Amino acid sequence: MYPKLRLYTLHQQGLTKARPFGKGIEATKRALEHLGYVQIDTISVIERAHHHTLWSRIPDYQPDYLERLVEERSVFEYWYHAASYLPMKDYRFVLPQMSAVKRGVFTYLANVENKYVDHVIDRIRIDGPLKARNFQSPTRSGSKWWNWKPTKLALEKLFFQGDLMVAGRDGMEKVYDLRERVLPEKINTTEPTLCEFSEFLINTTIRAHGFTTLSQLTHLRPGKPLREALCTKLREKIDIGALVELEIDGSPTIYMDPELFEQKLRRPIKSVRLLSPFDNATIHRDRLKNVFRFDYKLECYTPKEKRQYGYFCLPVLYNEALVGRADCKAHRKKGEFEVINLHIESKNIILDEFIGPFLKAVSKLAKFNNCHSVRITTVRPKKLTKMFKMALVAGA
Repeated sequence: MYPKLRLYTLHQQGLTKARPFGKGIEATKRALEHLGYVQIDTISVIERAHHHTLWSRIPDYQPDYLERLVEERSVFEYWYHAASYLPMKDYRFVLPQMSAVKRGVFTYLANVENKYVDHVIDRIRIDGPLKARNFQSPTRSGSKWWNWKPTKLALEKLFFQGDLMVAGRDGMEKVYDLRERVLPEKINTTEPTLCEFSEFLINTTIRAHGFTTLSQLTHLRPGKPLREALCTKLREKIDIGALVELEIDGSPTIYMDPELFEQKLRRPIKSVRLLSPFDNATIHRDRLKNVFRFDYKLECYTPKEKRQYGYFCLPVLYNEALVGRADCKAHRKKGEFEVINLHIESKNIILDEFIGPFLKAVSKLAKFNNCHSVRITTVRPKKLTKMFKMALVAGA
């Protein structure tokens, strides 16, 4: 059953076809609306995660597409399970979290002094969109200037409780503006009921992944009321045939789209993708371990001497299986894309069939990172290093 589930979820994630969402900026908008969100991350050893995730599904994707979608108010920034881009049409479903912030659920923001909050929002109201650096000032003793840390926290509080929105970015710096100057007039701003929010979470997850579990739905969303509402909504959907319930090998109950379950999907053949660690298909590590049998940990936050695989390893998807990880870095000044360490972990790979698609995938990713050459430093098992380097030279 798990091989079938892997194929289903990859299909729903848009990772089994070349252009599942079409081309260009419209494909970017469709992909975001289908996936529900794309996680933002600042790590830049290769192209940042939000761009990498979209490029993995949209071959002609350009980083400015996201910026343009934010400018035209089709997309906005907020918190999903982390900082994310979300479809503007789903704005009302972040309102429960905004209300929770106003109630003081984030303790580190609850104690921000009102004088800083008032100062920040008054400045933006009068001066227009501003960045955190616009509130920076000297901190010399006795200074009457506003201090950096309190104003930054005030910006974050106002953002998280919905009074400010991100109007755009300057590089990776947020540009904040008043909500009423960013949010389109026709957007529904009615806070959803618990029942509506449960429906939204289930529908979004099923659409993006094909199936879900209760623990997946409640991931980073604690609270008995939501859990009970989700259980009620799941049972309703099962009763009307909108979902089917699957029990597999003592794993948590799986809830699945019955129409997808009946489909005969075509397997991707000789296809390799190097996915972002923050990709929607890989970000939930428990799901990855249960469904793909792939135990993954991002080691950039691990001390160097304790890393097993490397600083920024990309999960390697081969057909519908995760078969290893590649620690990569874009040396932008030299225009060189380096595979520092490729770890082959599956014993079922036929190397002669894998190497060509892998090198093709690396070459495409290198071009996306504005690199014109590829270097492979080490392959594990180490005896394979020479084989991959020779294949790289032969194909150059």
